[in-house]
Amino acid sequence: METVAIIGRPNVGKSTLFNRLTGERKSIVDDQSGVTRDRIYGVVNWNGVNFNLIDTGGYMPESEDIFETAIREQVKIAMEEASVLLFVVDVTIGVSALDDIVTSVLRKTKKKVIVVVNKVDNGQRALDAPEFYSLGFPDLFTLSSINGSGTGELLDEIVKDMAKEAEDVFEENVPRITVLGQPNAGKSSLINTFLGVERNVVTNIAGTTRDSIDTRFTKFGKDIIIVDTAGLRKKTKVHENLEFYSVIRAVRTLEITDVAIIMIDATKGITSQDINIFSLAARNRTGIVFVVNKWDLIEKTTNTAKEYEDALREKIKPFTDVPIIFTSVHEKQRVLKILDLALEVFERRTRKITTSKLNDFLQETIQKYPPPFVKGKLVTIKYVTQLHTRTPSFVFFCNNPKYIRPSYKNFMENRIRETWDFTGVPLNIFYREK
Repeated sequence: METVAIIGRPNVGKSTLFNRLTGERKSIVDDQSGVTRDRIYGVVNWNGVNFNLIDTGGYMPESEDIFETAIREQVKIAMEEASVLLFVVDVTIGVSALDDIVTSVLRKTKKKVIVVVNKVDNGQRALDAPEFYSLGFPDLFTLSSINGSGTGELLDEIVKDMAKEAEDVFEENVPRITVLGQPNAGKSSLINTFLGVERNVVTNIAGTTRDSIDTRFTKFGKDIIIVDTAGLRKKTKVHENLEFYSVIRAVRTLEITDVAIIMIDATKGITSQDINIFSLAARNRTGIVFVVNKWDLIEKTTNTAKEYEDALREKIKPFTDVPIIFTSVHEKQRVLKILDLALEVFERRTRKITTSKLNDFLQETIQKYPPPFVKGKLVTIKYVTQLHTRTPSFVFFCNNPKYIRPSYKNFMENRIRETWDFTGVPLNIFYREK
């Protein structure tokens, strides 16, 4: 999928536009300076075309000088990673000095730039919008992020040059295992340990995702492509930009990943960025293995590992059925077990269950635990089958799918997990009317 970035100065409505285009409703935490948004990445589907949407908003430095530097850094990152740039401006303010700062950086790019004049929700504001042609970009669209007017025309322009079937090329049946995590969590050391233990390296493959290194090698007869994202570091002192840059790179890598090994630095504890990386992996429906590294540096009691694991599972709810392993890459503790776990998750992710077995399971389950009545409506699930997708996906056919409660959906998913062991694998479960 291609990537589209929303850029512009603060308080022009970038987060509202992000919510409108992605369908999210909980993105903005606060408009106050210094508050970082709770998510900056989403997927948009428009007329059969999917693309990544990234919001660069949420960074509010204290001084004007730092402000200008931060804006330049954010725009430069967006220019490197995105194929289309949405430059959002505020019609109620007009062309501001900060808009000029963004413009001066954007003029250096050859990427497609679309000026989005936001807050155009009446006739007078529509008359004021042409002022922004003075920024020098020919593509200009007016809209209101609040009520959604004008977003259809903008989306048409965004996707018109994107292919509907655009997919990354990768070898089928070869597990792609990606090592993710914050800087200094031990990603490179883990990769080096894998390659040092089993030196049967077949070839180096040019990275499908920029700045990732794909290495193909065999281990115990297994043919694996392992992706090192150690290049996620951004040489900048702005911490927020570092995290933003890392998330963008992780997003692009995860699109073609089978299993994500998410490394956590035990000495730093479980951070919001670790959970953010997990959420991205789960959203992309990749298999997941948590590796808590540097465990040798932690002072331990009898229940230290259990308490750490419980705390981690609490933070990643509701998807808690993931393997967690405590290691020390430096001391070579349980390192090979990490790869074994990842391969086990890959096998589960590619597991296919016959329709007959699924329907035997269904009949046994609903006889013991039938769907509850809702508003006097009887819900009857008649049939279930697995779809032919890369991620395990199951569709249940029933008479009243809209009356199936979330609690029963969770129950059915957990029963599938228990019956066929999908630990570490996000599942897609759909209910359709028959």
